[in-house]
Amino acid sequence: MPYRRLPKTDVARLKVLKTVLENNDIYTVRNRVVDWSVLNKCRPAYDRLLTAVEQYKVRLVAQKRASARIEPLQRNAMMYVSHFLQVLLLAVERGEIKRSYLELYGLAADSTAVPQLKSSEALISIGTKVVEGEKQRLKRGGLPIYNPTIGKVATHLDIFREVYLDHRRKMEISEKALANIQALRPEIDETILELWNQIEAHYAELPPETRFNACRKLGVIYYYRRHEPHIY
Repeated sequence: MPYRRLPKTDVARLKVLKTVLENNDIYTVRNRVVDWSVLNKCRPAYDRLLTAVEQYKVRLVAQKRASARIEPLQRNAMMYVSHFLQVLLLAVERGEIKRSYLELYGLAADSTAVPQLKSSEALISIGTKVVEGEKQRLKRGGLPIYNPTIGKVATHLDIFREVYLDHRRKMEISEKALANIQALRPEIDETILELWNQIEAHYAELPPETRFNACRKLGVIYYYRRHEPHIY
């Protein structure tokens, strides 16, 4: 005997509601399958879910496009920040820059290696400190570091930061759009459950094969258990 199960995806939910909305047999006055109170819930439920799903798709595409831009820009920014720090540390080792000045860049005075820059947050945080530290050292009369200059470091860091923050904003918008869909699902499922209960009740007196086929035409979804013969 097949069993009924509510839709698990939003595509399936929309299909169920659309099947009912586009089926003229369900609206007949003499042989009304579903009460008008339930049918009147189906159209707004379908429209709201469809709008929410379409909005989420648009937001997700925008997020993915922003994400695709991040990797090469992050790689460039990390390369420039890392190379600048390597030159800085070598200058300290040669005694050309005071070791105490490393603290201007957010580094410990005894630092000998470039800190980890793999995460976006670490790159932005450390890179910002490096740019500000170089500015402070130059104000104290220090000679600028070349190859790369702090200007190039700042430029690549700013480009990456802008794209990264844009990606974060788009991600937050996508998450809100998904949360909107998730908030709708319980209400949609409740409407579908009420709809199916009335459909099945209407055809309850029919033989099993006829009943299941009639219900399927109005969107009710049935499943068979594993190894169960599909006789209906």
